[in-house]
Amino acid sequence: MPTAVEVLLSITIFVLVGAGFVLFNMAVGALARPRVPNAEKSAVYECGEPTIGTSWVQFDLRFYIIALVFLIFDVEVALFYPWAVAYGNAAQLGDVTAVRQVAIADMLFFFGVLMVGYAYLWRMGYLDWVRSAATTSIKVQHRPGIDLSREARIDRPM
Repeated sequence: MPTAVEVLLSITIFVLVGAGFVLFNMAVGALARPRVPNAEKSAVYECGEPTIGTSWVQFDLRFYIIALVFLIFDVEVALFYPWAVAYGNAAQLGDVTAVRQVAIADMLFFFGVLMVGYAYLWRMGYLDWVRSAATTSIKVQHRPGIDLSREARIDRPM
C-alpha cells in the first residue's frame, strides 16, 4: 500500500511531465512554423463569411437562451444514464422496492424541476423564434421577367 507521500509525489511528477510535454510541443511549434504575416491571416474568421462592420454589435439573446436550454437538457440526459444503471441494479443493493421507490422519486423531482423551467421559458416566449426580415418571404405581385431570389440578395451590385 503506497503512502500518502508516494501518491502525492506520483501525482506531482505526472502533472509536471504533462505540463512539460505541452510546453515543449508549443515551443517546438513556435520555432518550426514559418512566419509570413499578412492582413488576411490577421482578419477575424467567422464560419467562412467575410466580416462586415465592427464587432461591437448587440448579440441576439435568442442564441444564448437556446444554447442554455440545450445545455440543461443535455446534462439531464447525461444524468439519466447513471440513474438508470442504479435503478437496474437495485436488486444487488438490498431492499429492491425501497431503493427503486427512492430512485423514482428522485428522478421525478429532478425531471419536474426541469419541466417547470421549460414551462416558464415557453410561457414567457423565450422559445419563440421570430423570423428576421431577411428570411421572410417577399410578398409582391408576380411580375414576369423578375427573379425575386436574385433581386432580394443583399450583396448584389446597386
